[in-house]
Amino acid sequence: MTLSNLVSRYLEWKAISASPHTLKAYRQELTKLVGLLGENVQPDAVDVQWVMTFRGHLSAAGLSNPSVARALAAVRDFVRWAHQEGIYRDNFASAVKSPRRLVTIPKAPTVDEMTQMLDGGIPTSWPERDRLIVELLYSAGLRNAELIGLNLDDRIADDEWLVRGKGRKERKVPMGECARTALAAYLPTREKVLKARRIATPALFIGLKGRLVERLTTRNVGRIVKQIAVAKGLSSDIHPHTLRHAFGTHLMDRGASSSDVKRLLGHAKLDTTMRYCGGVNWKRMRETYDRAFNR
Repeated sequence: MTLSNLVSRYLEWKAISASPHTLKAYRQELTKLVGLLGENVQPDAVDVQWVMTFRGHLSAAGLSNPSVARALAAVRDFVRWAHQEGIYRDNFASAVKSPRRLVTIPKAPTVDEMTQMLDGGIPTSWPERDRLIVELLYSAGLRNAELIGLNLDDRIADDEWLVRGKGRKERKVPMGECARTALAAYLPTREKVLKARRIATPALFIGLKGRLVERLTTRNVGRIVKQIAVAKGLSSDIHPHTLRHAFGTHLMDRGASSSDVKRLLGHAKLDTTMRYCGGVNWKRMRETYDRAFNR
């Protein structure tokens, strides 16, 4: 069995539980690994020394530390699986550490900026749909991929959705009054489009391509969010993920606990939540500190 064959077996196994985004990223990184070693090389060509060499090659190619870390995560997961399958005697790749990441606090839109974005009309070709997109990204904290993956029957209550996040983990997310109002306005327009084309689809968010109706893509949603932000006089840097950041920071700024925000965002680790909300939370903690100790 060649290394290329083994990687293919691993990716088939990974496809059972991984999201399409993760699977695509891992395939790209492991293809690089195979490409450097050669299609016909045997699995034992990969050892701890070669993984370290691979890391050095990525850094020398000018990749950022986060990009190198993502590539090494794919290699470590592959080696861990191969070890469990009895291909490798030990899980040697776990000894190769990722480059240190600089922790940065992302800038989220303020409450006033979000009000500005959502007040008044939505200047797009399908305003009912696009208002609901922004409402769910912001007031439910959805990831872009979670948003486009929603189906009509994922609405499990008048004010709740069942969302499938990373690793296909499911969680319930709330839907506030503004989002419910936007949904009520959008659904009749969606139904009208589908009836006119005699098409049925479970997808909540759809787009038109000539006479075809397709589920929106993450790229579609990114363009819609940016278009609305710019038209409302806001930064062109606003994109779906910054709206998710705003959800977390605004909740914590209003006193929500970090564990509750973690659960709503669907994070596996609390430190991920704190990176989302660290700037606002730190400001609030400093104000509390000043009130307690400034005599």
